[in-house]
Order: sequence, then C-alpha cells, then structure tokens
Amino acid sequence: MLWLPFTHKDSEITCSDDIGRLRTHGPEQRYLSPTTGLCRQLKVQAVTPSGKFEVAIKDNTSEACKVAIWLLTHSPVRGQYFFKWIGKFFWFALKLFWPIIWFLVEVYFNSGNSGEDEDTSYNTGYYRPYLRQFQGQLWAARSRTEHSSRHKEEPGTNTRTHTCYPRVLMIRGSNRNEWVRCVDRDTIIHTQYIAISYRAADVYSRGSGGKREKAQFTDDVRAAVLGQQFDAYWLDLECLGETESEQNLDVYCMSDVYRRAETTLIMLGRADSGEDKCWRSWGGRVWTFPEALLSSRLCYKFRDREEVKPLSLFQLANLAYTNSEDEQAIVNAYGNGKDPLERLERLALLKQAIWRRDMEGLPTLSGPPLPPKADVIGGGSVTGGGYKPHKAERVYALMGFFEHRIQPNHDEDELQGLARLSMANDNDRITERMVSMFPSTSTPGASRRWYADNDIYHANLWDILPEIQVAGVTENGALVLDGCRAAAIRWKDFPDVAYANTYSLTRTVVGSVPYVSWLSIIIGSAIVWIKISRAGGIVFIVFGIILLLLSPVLLLYGKSGRIVTAQPWLIYDAPNATLINCAIHNVNARYTPSARYTTSSARYTTSSARYTMSSARHEKNRSLSFQVGP
Repeated sequence: MLWLPFTHKDSEITCSDDIGRLRTHGPEQRYLSPTTGLCRQLKVQAVTPSGKFEVAIKDNTSEACKVAIWLLTHSPVRGQYFFKWIGKFFWFALKLFWPIIWFLVEVYFNSGNSGEDEDTSYNTGYYRPYLRQFQGQLWAARSRTEHSSRHKEEPGTNTRTHTCYPRVLMIRGSNRNEWVRCVDRDTIIHTQYIAISYRAADVYSRGSGGKREKAQFTDDVRAAVLGQQFDAYWLDLECLGETESEQNLDVYCMSDVYRRAETTLIMLGRADSGEDKCWRSWGGRVWTFPEALLSSRLCYKFRDREEVKPLSLFQLANLAYTNSEDEQAIVNAYGNGKDPLERLERLALLKQAIWRRDMEGLPTLSGPPLPPKADVIGGGSVTGGGYKPHKAERVYALMGFFEHRIQPNHDEDELQGLARLSMANDNDRITERMVSMFPSTSTPGASRRWYADNDIYHANLWDILPEIQVAGVTENGALVLDGCRAAAIRWKDFPDVAYANTYSLTRTVVGSVPYVSWLSIIIGSAIVWIKISRAGGIVFIVFGIILLLLSPVLLLYGKSGRIVTAQPWLIYDAPNATLINCAIHNVNARYTPSARYTTSSARYTTSSARYTMSSARHEKNRSLSFQVGP
C-alpha cells in the first residue's frame, strides 16, 4: 500500500486517487483504498484507543465463537461474573438466532432468482488483489522493441561490447621528436601502448596556471613512456573526444583501454608531500578499480622521482586500499585466483567499493545524484572544452566488469544507469535482488526506495533468487516490475482467516445442533400457541433450552479438529508479544485457540502498556507475521 503523493497548502493537503482526481483534506493520516481507489482517512486500531484517530480493534470473525469461548472460560458460579455471564449467554443465544432470520430473508427475497448465485463471501482464502498498476511512459524499457522516452544515442556511436582497442592513441612520430594523435584503427590495433592512470588534483589546479601544469604533466608522461621503451600511450587529457558523443563512446570503451594496454602506469603526486597521502588520493578515485584490476601489468611513478617501479595487485591493495575488507577480497580474487569469488559476489563487492570512491563529491543513496568531480577519471581534454563528467559515472566505471554494457548518457542519473545496466545483464539481475532486500534504512524519495545496499537480516545479493523482473525504469528513477505479486493492506479490521481442517461427520452434525435449538423452541411455542398439544409443545421447548445451554460446547466442538492449512496474515508495527495474543484472539476465534506464536524472529519482544495494530509509517522493517493452526 503506497502513501498518496500530496502537496501542502497552509493546513490543507491535496492528493489524488488512482485515476488522478484531486481531493483536498486535512493533515490527518490517509491511505488509498485498494478496492475503490479513493483516498480514505486512516483509523489506527489499538487495544486501548486514545485520541480521535484511534479506534478499538475490529474484526470479521465469528462473534458467536468468541462469546462461546468466553462462556466456557468464565464460570457463572463466581459472583463477580454471574450477571455478566447471564448477559453474555443471552447475547450468544441471539447470535445463534440471527442466522435463522437471515436464512429466511434470503429464501424469501431470492426465491424467484433463477440465475447463478455470485460468491459474496468476504474471505476466499486469498489476499485482496493489489489493483494499482503503472500508468505512463517508460523512460527506459527492457525490451528494445518497446518505446523509451529517454534520449537515444546517435547511431554512429554504437559499437561492440568489447572493442579490445582504444579509439585514439598518442603515437611517437616518424621524426622521433613529436607525438601524433592517431585515430586510424589499423595502426592502433598493431601498436603496443601504455595506459596512464592519475588523479587530476595531483597534477594541475583549476586556476589560470592549469594549462601550463597540464603541459608539464604531459611532458613527464612522455618521458616515462620512452623510459619504458614504448612509443605510444593513452592519456585522457589528450585522447578523450571533444564532442559529447565522442566522450560517451570513450567512456563506453574505457575498460577496454586498460585491458588492451601492455602496462598501466600510475602517475602519483609528489613524494615529498607524503607517499601514503599520494596513494590514498589516487585510491579514492571512481575509476581506480577498472584501471587496476583490468590491467595486465602495473607500475607506478612519483612526479618528483625518475624511477618507475613495478607493482603487483597485492602491493596495490596494501598501499591504496587499506580500509576495507571488501577491497582486499576483490584484490585477492583478481590477484592470484586462489581465493575465487562467485560472479555475483564479485560484482556486488565491486559495486560497494566503487560506490565508496570519492564520497565527498558523489552522494550514494539519497535523492538524485549530483554531478561527480571532474577529476574522477583524470581531467579534461587539452584540445577541447574539457570532459563533462556523467551523473552516472560510478555505474559506467562498474559496467566494465559486466558482460554487456550500456551506452553512457549525460541525462541519466546513477539509479537510472544502474537499472539499465541490470536490465542489459539478465543473468545477474542486480536491481531485482536489490528490490527483494529488506533495507535497514529507508532511502528518501518514494521512487528511490528500491535501492538497497544492506539487508536488516544481513542477506547478500547472492542469497536472493528473485521471481520478479524489471520491465523498465521511469523518468524519476522508479522501477516498473513484471511478475510482482502484491497484496493490498487492509487497514479497517482483522479479516476472517480462511483455513481447512480434516473432515469429520461427527463434528459437522454436532456443529449444526446449536442452530436446531432455536428451531425446537420455535416449533414448541407454535404448538402451544395453536393448542395442538400443550405437553408436546413443552417437550420441544425444554429440549431446545437444553440444547441452547449446551450450545457453547457443541459449537466449539464442531469448529475444532486438526488444521491442515491456514492463511497467514501480516501484522504491521507489532512492538510486543502481548499484542499478538490480542490479534490471535480476534482472528483465531472459530475454535478454542491453538495458534502458536514464537518471538524468535521478532525485533520487538518486550511488553508495553499499549499496542497499535498499524501505524501511518508502516515501515517494512517493522513487521512480523503469525499463522493460525498447529
């Protein structure tokens, strides 16, 4: 049950029903009826109501069975219960008489109806269907044949998933004194090169001297490349495209740049400022994991030192990744293969590690992500207007580890990009598993609450086998699910629990006897009234009264028996076990209570003076369930 979107206007609130009609009401708690689609006032049910928005607990269970249980559990011999017991018994007798009156009325008014009778019983053993569905246009659809409203990439930017070569390389010219920007595919695929990794903040400033500092850094890179006996290199300052479509294509192929490189050279800051500081600065970048883990060989160099030293992944983990066990596990899996991780576990750990990069510039959970810093991949282009970072930069850094990638888009945010990446890789089903998690904290924004990094029961993504499928993502980041089975929350009262027990002819006959008592009394009274046989009428009346006195026992016996199956119900906002006993008393009233309840899985097991059946907040993580029956 979703809360209604509303807007404030002084002390009034404007909301809409399921077909978009607006309605104004006060600031009280509201909910949307699953059967009518209308906005209704929420009445919180409580054992001890207080205030105008709380009412006593109501239910749809058999009142006669509940009164019969009270009559059998309270003795009329005790003076304090005598008059109350007499009153309860007369109320019980009237409850048995009412079905007879209702049956006669039904027979009279429906005697001429030859059509098929409709099933009007409230409980059929199933939850009421959740009728609300998505209405609107998908921003990005799973199916390529379905229209999506998002801005599509230009046809010329499409490329294979794994290109195995960069789009642009800087190659030493034939006169050996100049470097040429090469875009020829045949030349690039036959050229060995070094990929350069660095952090922009360690290289140049954002002021007027930035251009000079970039030129100095480029000269340092070229000298280091020649020192390693290479005649080509890839550096984003010189190789990233100038137009937006070219930059999207370069980001799409970024992981292939480091896969294809013979060596990845990590250019660190100046060692005189502190080596540990330089490593921590480089390790905090978004693209540090694709650059390091996808490279075949690593080496590093400080700006103020000439020596280029080789580097293993284990050394890198000890130098740049020292604060997380997840990062250590990833490096161990990629480093020697002796501690392998399953594919989904590896991707989940990579996502967590990349999402922690550059946290001061990139929010992780709440609201639409802000644009990342310009130094998350290295810097801007020297020849063009500079690289414009994507809002979904971390998603694009992660997608290099997936089998299928998505075309980068400056218009999409982090959650939209993550949803598209998951839809492109059906075998991983990242978003479907995130939807199925039970987050310990709620993400602000109703459309963003599918994002979950942790589970209240400490379940991992690879522990979940989802049965749903994401059909698409909307413009505001909400997911549209296919195959999702939802149940409408009933706020009004406790419904009658559907159950099935073993059939017994004896219990069936005995359970019908209490209703015969009133027939016997009516027949005896009619015989006395028309003076057919006074003695015979008295016999019928006495027999009916005896059956009526025995009716509580007979009625409950007819409702007893071993329960084969029962419909489970979820009780929201249940803070203690005392309340559950109240719920069982209201729901499990067809027979002497035999429901079992354990608090082993409940978060709230201490008693309190007061309990409410539901709360306007009805958070998912404040719930527990019970089932009627043995």
